Amino acid sequence: MDQPPEVAQLVAAARAGDAAAWDALVDRYLPLVTAVIRRLRLSPSDADDVNQTVWLRLVEHLDGLREPQALPGWLATTARNEGLRLIKRRGRDLPVDPGGSALEAPVESDPGAALVQDLRSHALREALAELPPKRRELLLLLLADPPLSYDEISARLGIPKGSIGPTRARALEQLRESRALRSWISDEPAMLGGGRDVILD
Repeated sequence: MDQPPEVAQLVAAARAGDAAAWDALVDRYLPLVTAVIRRLRLSPSDADDVNQTVWLRLVEHLDGLREPQALPGWLATTARNEGLRLIKRRGRDLPVDPGGSALEAPVESDPGAALVQDLRSHALREALAELPPKRRELLLLLLADPPLSYDEISARLGIPKGSIGPTRARALEQLRESRALRSWISDEPAMLGGGRDVILD
């Protein structure tokens, strides 16, 4: 029986535009990302947001991976950090007792982080809006938590199970090339600070 390709081979092929290699990366590591997010006990909608953001970050930075073998750790760390960032932001949204002192209002220790997250989420929503509806719906179903089987996705979308992978590859490539993401990628380095240089240029 053939051995599965090494991570470095998949990353190199995905960089070169091989849609099957991108599919293989997603198939291999989606359970890992989902498991990390699940441990954070987020609401289903927040878990979906974090999951989408993690894969968006990989789409944005695949060409900058210096150590492809570290990809599983990067994905797990990114999933955890994005989840914690969302939790922290939600904590800032706690209502303030109108009868209390204004000094008791939550203090934002890092308002820039929340702004960056909001901008990133906005860029992803805009990029998804650029996709044809069927492709957008497919990507969202593939990121569902708990994960859906290909049989369930096939039934929901009315497409053959065998076309899910190729359609996903085309949708992700179109997402990478969307105006919204290209604009975000060009602006992001100026907004993001440390922690990204572990395996990214």
